[in-house]
Amino acid sequence: MLQYGRAGLPLNTRGLNATILRSRYTPGLADEHAAFRRAVQAPIGTPELRELVHAGETVAIVIPDITRALPADRLLLWVLEELSHVPRRDLCIIVGTGTHRANTREELCRMAGPEVVNTIRIINHDARDKSTMTLAGQSPFGYDVWFNTEYVRADRRILMGFIEPHFMAGFSGGYKAVFPGITNMEAILVYHGYDNIAHPRSTWGVLEGNPTQAHVRAGGSMVPVDFLINVTLDDRQAITRFFCGDVIEAHEAGCAYSRQCAMACVEESFPIVVTTNSGYPLDLNLYQSVKGICAAAAITACDGLIIAAARCNNGFPEHGAFRRQLFRYATPRDGRKAIRKPGFSEADQWQTQKLFQVMETCRIQLYSELDPAEVKRAHMEPVFCVRAAIDQELERIGDPHARVAIMPEGPLTIPCLA
Repeated sequence: MLQYGRAGLPLNTRGLNATILRSRYTPGLADEHAAFRRAVQAPIGTPELRELVHAGETVAIVIPDITRALPADRLLLWVLEELSHVPRRDLCIIVGTGTHRANTREELCRMAGPEVVNTIRIINHDARDKSTMTLAGQSPFGYDVWFNTEYVRADRRILMGFIEPHFMAGFSGGYKAVFPGITNMEAILVYHGYDNIAHPRSTWGVLEGNPTQAHVRAGGSMVPVDFLINVTLDDRQAITRFFCGDVIEAHEAGCAYSRQCAMACVEESFPIVVTTNSGYPLDLNLYQSVKGICAAAAITACDGLIIAAARCNNGFPEHGAFRRQLFRYATPRDGRKAIRKPGFSEADQWQTQKLFQVMETCRIQLYSELDPAEVKRAHMEPVFCVRAAIDQELERIGDPHARVAIMPEGPLTIPCLA
């Protein structure tokens, strides 16, 4: 079963010379609530959460937006139990949208739960609206960093997120909640610049020497963080571990655990790789689904075929510049040359750059709900049956026993050549 939307997508592998690559998940926690309480009452590198936050202090809690699978509806209720001594009027939840659109009330209820939405102030961050932000200072990399004003003014700050392999920053989680989650567009554009994204260490599973992660940590640390709540998830989005406490120590412990679970090494590349974007919510749009495509590219032979199954029921999406950038250039090579030119600065260029980079060495077919004509304009080939696409490529190769890699969970697995 491929992770596709909410329901999944069956794939018949009968007769294929197939290698299934997936993470080595530990079982989901039998009692998530009890495990959470243990984690926040014996955190890594900090006092326990209840002791850190005092009555009378204001608290900003940062959560990811609808495109991330964090079970915030459960986590927020448990956090509120630990902060029962803090009046709800002193709490504020900030949704780290980065460059994404604001989440609707319906989405907020799905993410955070109706009780939280109805009793606590929730803010959708807008990276383009400086009037809602406060200057935190200048990054060591030479640009101004602004953060949501409610976050800067709060007495205490709590970051929430989940840790998974990330195709630029090595791993998600940690300071990424705020940088780029609740920072300004100009800072996002600089840290996502061409050279950072093209750097060979801006890739899956790498923290040390990763310039993208270095920008994240430098920017994120400009305003003190009091407590981190990060989790790891299995393929059904059950919580497998909690990593709570100091933002660096807890994050690195979680990354080490994720790396141990997620690495999948193979001896040689494959002519055909089938991937996903790990289903809902990450495959809501094509922009996010670039992650699964990039994961597959790591083990796809030169001029090989990547078949990506990503529902993309919310489009490219329509907001932002990603769709426009894909359509603008005659070839992926032309697009990468344009993005590389000094002075080029547009939102979403990093995702376009990554996708074009893959396209220069691999062919991409896409099974999705996107308009097939628009898929073609985006330099990909639409397909309507994953197994039929595999069989057609085997016929083109002329070898019915050619090796096929299948990544059912897409970017939740880090594929690598041994």
